[in-house]
Amino acid sequence: MARIVTRMVDSDGLSIAVRSAGDADRPAFVLLHGWPQCAATFDRVLELLGDDFFAIAPDLPGVGDSCGAPESGEKTAIAGHIEYLIDALAARDVILVGQDVGGMVAFACFTKFGVRLKGGVILNTVIPGIDPWDRLLADPRIWHFAFHSIPDLPEAMVTGRERPYFDYFFDMLTRSPERIGDAARERYVDAYRRPEALKAGFDWYRGMAADAKYNRRAGRLAMPLLYVRGDQDPTEIEAYLAGFRKNGVTDVTGKIIPGGHFAGDEAPDALAGALREFRAYCDGAARAA
Repeated sequence: MARIVTRMVDSDGLSIAVRSAGDADRPAFVLLHGWPQCAATFDRVLELLGDDFFAIAPDLPGVGDSCGAPESGEKTAIAGHIEYLIDALAARDVILVGQDVGGMVAFACFTKFGVRLKGGVILNTVIPGIDPWDRLLADPRIWHFAFHSIPDLPEAMVTGRERPYFDYFFDMLTRSPERIGDAARERYVDAYRRPEALKAGFDWYRGMAADAKYNRRAGRLAMPLLYVRGDQDPTEIEAYLAGFRKNGVTDVTGKIIPGGHFAGDEAPDALAGALREFRAYCDGAARAA
């Protein structure tokens, strides 16, 4: 099994912590975590993919071991750092994968430099501005989107109480909460314990109104896109696929894997298998083109 190595990459005044496995001359997967997690959520996936690919997972700017505050929580701003990271690591034939907020960042990357990517994968999230965005915002189970968007108040309420607050989401959004063990939960809390890291995480939500406006204008995406959800999610996957098609994504497919919201922790083997299958699909689509 491939060994994980760590490094730091400087990007426009920020230092981005990167975990990777596999040889850099192989086709690459870049995996972006969501809230309230860090790159370590993908450790098992990196090990599984690293035998045959260059598998990369950064801590998003500002959280975990990444240092320096990004200019905003808008996903287009963060996308610039991801593009720089891909270049700095000389990653090639990249399939970009995003979970939760990482999926929102990934979608911004698709719109800004998708022509450079082999394909894209979005895991367990709704994309701001794209159906069923408005319906999800009205769902009381998504109350935290509004709360996290309020300036300063989430930091005041959550600082020093990160563990019980994060536990609420891990317990609610997983099929089997024990799949995210105590050590993993502590690691995720540590990733946001610095005041600037906690703020960076909440800023992702504060940027979503601007993200929605941008995404509605983004236009056609021709690159292959895979949308993945856990089988515990109550919303039909077709609602998300229809939203992408309506917004100009011409090649989108869906896949259900076991588990709830946190695929890297709950179903890493199934996720790695889905990514391998999608790579084969992208290779075939490229040959056909």
